[in-house]
Amino acid sequence: MTSLRATLLGVLAILLWSTIVGLMREVTFNFGPLGGSALVYTGASILLVLTVGFPKLNTFPKTYLYIGTLLFVAYEICLSLSLGFATSDIQAIQVGLINYLWPSMTLLLAVVLNGQRPRLLMLVGIAISMFGISQVLGQGQGNLWQSMLTNLSENPLSFALALSGAIIWSLYCVLTKRIANGCNGITLYFILTALALWCGFILTPQPSLHFTTTGIGALCLLACAMGLGYAAWNTGILHGNIKLLATLSYFIPVISSLFSSVWLSQPLNGMFWIGALLVCGGSLVCWVGGTLTK
Repeated sequence: MTSLRATLLGVLAILLWSTIVGLMREVTFNFGPLGGSALVYTGASILLVLTVGFPKLNTFPKTYLYIGTLLFVAYEICLSLSLGFATSDIQAIQVGLINYLWPSMTLLLAVVLNGQRPRLLMLVGIAISMFGISQVLGQGQGNLWQSMLTNLSENPLSFALALSGAIIWSLYCVLTKRIANGCNGITLYFILTALALWCGFILTPQPSLHFTTTGIGALCLLACAMGLGYAAWNTGILHGNIKLLATLSYFIPVISSLFSSVWLSQPLNGMFWIGALLVCGGSLVCWVGGTLTK
């Protein structure tokens, strides 16, 4: 495969991932938080089996198999349920943006776990991203901090799950790079995530699944975005221009918010877009600080 084709597949993965927040909101609205999420990961698992294949587990380092599984499944559950439990479309978009704090956290954590002291520029980047989130949650109404706290108090579960997911994914990114030894357990992880969600659906009181044309359409699109997105990204980072793809990935928050706004017919005000750009900018500042640390 040529480098250009692999890079284009990586770009495709970024675009596919940018649809996850809006589509997940649509799916969980139609099928419920647990039922919808379980259906999505089931469909994505089938696609991954067909495209990536099932890994040979006996070749996996035991540490990667156990720790990687735990972190990945926990992250995916936090992400899907944080969106599913959102009480409105605008809140789902806000929750989705919190999830994208993970690039800054990953860079900071990588430096700390290497036993290095993070540069001031990295801390500035984290601060910029957090300030961007405060703008998004404050919604530009009156006192910024009061508006933000009021918004958080309306649904602390969704926001806590989103923040937890960002932290867990940053741990996954840093730790699995050290312990994976070149192995890719993505298919296994998706299957286990689906099983965990189905267990939650069966063991807890949940609304019954009602299939509609809109719900099925969103479900199919989301399963493809997740399953094919991971498959395309894996090819992109292995054979494409990794520096270009890494830089473009920092703009996922803005692309994701734009898609979600259109898909959910939810207009976003100027302060939201300023906040989203600050989240992206903070990640880029962290990245620059990280390159100086090496």
